[in-house]
Amino acid sequence: MPPSVSPSITRRRLLGLGGVLATGLALQPGVARAQPTRVATLFQGATDSAAALGLRPCGVVESWSEKPVYRYLRPALAGVPSLGLETQPSLEDLALLAPDLIVASRFRHGRIAPLLQQLCPVVMLEEVFEFKQTLLALGTAAGREAEATALLQAWQARIAHLREALQRHYGAQWPPTVAVLDVRADHLRSYLPDSFAGRVLSELGFAWPAASQGSAAPSIKLTSRESLPVVEADVFFVFLRADQAAVQRNYERLLEHPLWQRLSAPRRGQVWRVDGVAWSLGGGLLAANRLLDDIERVLVDQGAA
Repeated sequence: MPPSVSPSITRRRLLGLGGVLATGLALQPGVARAQPTRVATLFQGATDSAAALGLRPCGVVESWSEKPVYRYLRPALAGVPSLGLETQPSLEDLALLAPDLIVASRFRHGRIAPLLQQLCPVVMLEEVFEFKQTLLALGTAAGREAEATALLQAWQARIAHLREALQRHYGAQWPPTVAVLDVRADHLRSYLPDSFAGRVLSELGFAWPAASQGSAAPSIKLTSRESLPVVEADVFFVFLRADQAAVQRNYERLLEHPLWQRLSAPRRGQVWRVDGVAWSLGGGLLAANRLLDDIERVLVDQGAA
């Protein structure tokens, strides 16, 4: 079981010497002492985390789908200015908003970090899908550490409760192996344990097929139907990347393929459609909770709730 989060543990983890919040997460001098009121978020998980903490950003980057803002975040972000693409935010628009804290990712924004630091203090995360680290870092920098800690304590409690429900449901078959499949117009992508969804499923106790283990990559790309045996698992969580006819056609052809029909999950009726935004794009605590909503819905549909 993952360790619980307490205020003292959080502070030790996040407030290190020399303004370092955690491994690969640097905080400029003065950020921890201030309580910013104008926070700009430059990746999806940071925007989600701000909303979870009750912060209204002064600017956010455009969502990957459901543009310009994911539907689940629209009530919290109505009227918030857009800063353009996550991969190339508009520095001019950002400067005009006069933020007093920027939350960015070295993975996305390492090259422009010196420019961002000229505008205001910057919290620089190493990755974009480490939602717990993002929440704690933003909470500490924005003076909402207690709120971040409470949210993660609630998360741990929900994980423990849902894990118990899953264990009761599957009984001697627990834990089943799992695959997370992203259907696109011209290929299929399988998310691995080191992906956003993969980490949550692992935390719940699901197992992974041997073919999915040992890789540091978040996903693998399958371009031919002959590769389908690679995703063999007891349970499939499936989403369509876009609401497009080409994607739907590809999925329908996939369902009709003999190799698909021979896989364990389709044969056992264990193929479940889920929300792709929550499972692969949102990147924050709110999205992760929506992922758990989908799993609870599966249990209800199977009469296990």
